[in-house]
Amino acid sequence: MQRRSKMPRLAGAASVLVVLAFGMGSASAQEGIAIPAPAIDHAPNTTDMETAIFAGGCFWGVQGVFQHVEGVTNAVSGYAGGTRETAHYEMVGYGRTGHAESVKVTFDPKRVSYGHLLQIYFSVAHDPTQIDRQGPDAGPQYRSAIFPVNDEQARIAKAYIDQLDKAKLYDTTIATTIEPGKAFYPAEDYHQDFLANNPTYPYIVFNDLPKLSNLRKLFPKDYRADPVLVTEAGVAN
Repeated sequence: MQRRSKMPRLAGAASVLVVLAFGMGSASAQEGIAIPAPAIDHAPNTTDMETAIFAGGCFWGVQGVFQHVEGVTNAVSGYAGGTRETAHYEMVGYGRTGHAESVKVTFDPKRVSYGHLLQIYFSVAHDPTQIDRQGPDAGPQYRSAIFPVNDEQARIAKAYIDQLDKAKLYDTTIATTIEPGKAFYPAEDYHQDFLANNPTYPYIVFNDLPKLSNLRKLFPKDYRADPVLVTEAGVAN
């Protein structure tokens, strides 16, 4: 099985045109659309921070989106779905570890709810209708998946998927899986804050910066101009 990974760092105008054609050709109309808030959510009953784990293709863009959401205090790129021993980029890239590139989001439930994070996830962070791929990236490591940290998150996520499918807002049914009981493992340091640190990298320009534009357009009250960075908040398992 051939390993599928991010496009290499390319230089020169010709390379940029190649990346443009590749990225634009894989763009999806199922991303950046307005969707209703979840009918089922939960009110905060604690002063503690909470966490959520989302997978939606390349973790660079998903992390970048949630780093710009008010109420989020940290967003760490990593892997979920497999074992600790295989939670390494070079191994995950072959698509045989069970892992998906994921982002662990730490948030203040008094400022942003889990349901609202789901709304952003399904609306602007990725295309939830694609199976084992996102844009130019293919393989189960790029699947759309939610890794609930408790039964309540699983219940809210399932109810929201049912709600969106019944509303027929997408061209096809949502492919997002709900995978409880899976541990999260942080990715290598060079993957953290990748969008913030590499805003002119061709892959970021054509696949991920549009996500931030959609976040700013569809959720203006939630958009924060300055991202919360892992290098400032720290990495936590």
